Amino acid sequence: MRGSARVGRRAHRLPGPVGVFLGWWYASAGSQNPYFPPLRDVLSTFRHTWIFADVKPDLLPSLERMFVGFALAAVVGVSTGVVLGRHTRLRQAFNPLVQFGRSIPGTALVPIGIVLLGIGNLTKIWVIGFVCLFPIILNAIDGVRSVDPLQLDMAATFGLSSRQQMQRVILPSAMPQIMVGMRISLALAFIMMVVTEMVSATNGIGYVTLTAESQYETPQMWAGMLLLGILGYAFNLLFVSAERRILRWHYGRRLALEKS
Repeated sequence: MRGSARVGRRAHRLPGPVGVFLGWWYASAGSQNPYFPPLRDVLSTFRHTWIFADVKPDLLPSLERMFVGFALAAVVGVSTGVVLGRHTRLRQAFNPLVQFGRSIPGTALVPIGIVLLGIGNLTKIWVIGFVCLFPIILNAIDGVRSVDPLQLDMAATFGLSSRQQMQRVILPSAMPQIMVGMRISLALAFIMMVVTEMVSATNGIGYVTLTAESQYETPQMWAGMLLLGILGYAFNLLFVSAERRILRWHYGRRLALEKS
């Protein structure tokens, strides 16, 4: 029963993508517009560029930069957010810096990174990590501050140390909010991966897509956009799946409350 219900839910999601695909196929069929090639040509280029070809020089560096920057932001952001959320004076002291940092557009950091660090991977990882850092910090702060004081009082009454309170009360209670910040940051990491490669790179998905546009290889450009859409959807799907596993207790409790 559960498996058939899951299949049924997934089947409801198909009409939209299938309709867009068919509409694109028939709208572009026989197109002579150099900027809007037939979908058949785009899929053929996609197959030869990103499936059958050696994609290591372009696909793997992009993913490495994105995930390294995101992972660094997650570690620093959660740690910083928990500390600031627990200590009011520290939070008030560093709040202007946090608000200043989150207000800087990520694209404005690219030329600064090039000047300071060159055009290597370090610049791209730094920009991605910096942009991803602040949503995680702010959501971690909100998550820690929203912990029920009665839970902390009860934990202290039972003799739990500060470390045990952090592991058993604070982090589990704040984790739903932290995961929200990480999901936002994952989307930002994906965007900044493409932006940095379009500005300062000699490989990567963004570089290949921009080069195709400048050389009027339109099917190649569309194939790059198609790959980015597929990857973005896949990353979000994987993150949601991991989030449901990590927070299964949270979703179970919410489901029980809805039923009651």
